Order: sequence, then C-alpha cells, then structure tokens
Amino acid sequence: MGGKCPHRKVKKRRFSNKSARRSNFLLKGNDLVFDELKKLTEGEQMKPLPLNEDLPGMGQFYCAHCDRYFADEEVRGEHCRSKRHKKRVKEMNGPSPHRQLDAELAAGMGMPDNGPILMTMSLSPSLSLPS
Repeated sequence: MGGKCPHRKVKKRRFSNKSARRSNFLLKGNDLVFDELKKLTEGEQMKPLPLNEDLPGMGQFYCAHCDRYFADEEVRGEHCRSKRHKKRVKEMNGPSPHRQLDAELAAGMGMPDNGPILMTMSLSPSLSLPS
C-alpha cells in the first residue's frame, strides 16, 4: 500500500543550511555590539546614519542591540516588541560577553601560566662550587 499516512502532519518548510547560516556571517559578534553600546551609554551621541542603497530602508532604520537594518519605522517597532529583541537587550545589558581571547585561553592557546620564578640556577664567576 504505499504513500504517507493521511493523519501525519506536514512538516514545516525549513531553511536550507546555506540560507539559514548566511545571516550569521553578516552580523557583528556579540563583543563588538557590546562595545558599541557601551560607548553610546558613556556619552557619545549616535551619529546620523548615512544613506546606503544596499541596505533595507536606505540604512536609516537600525537596531543597535541586534545589529539589523529594517525597511521602515513600523517594521523596526514590531521588531522592538519581539521576544528575540528583548532577549538580546537583556543579554547586552548584562556582563560582558565572551571574547576571542577568552576562547583562546580556554583552548590552551594563550600564554601559559607556569607560576612564579623561584630561583635561577646560573652560577656567577664569584661563586664557585665547594670541592
């Protein structure tokens, strides 16, 4: 009897691997976004965004927490009310995210910690071994 069972639900269409991962390469890392937000809170004013035809909405509607551009103010407003944005804001207001240096140290690629130097064994000409 072939075919699928009629009561089986149809799986939702998912992104292909390439299109799902494409957006990850275009975004800045968490540490870079955290540094930019820290500069903004320290007193630097956000400069007006330049017009860019390649970005959605000519690059004028930007979410600094998520590092995303939007087509218009209404879409950006919907994004700001979304769960993903609120989660990202909470993450960026917390402690500093992990950096590349942290990853290298955890992998053992950083400077080794061999402890303090206790004593050198070099002999100077004024010192001689007892015979």
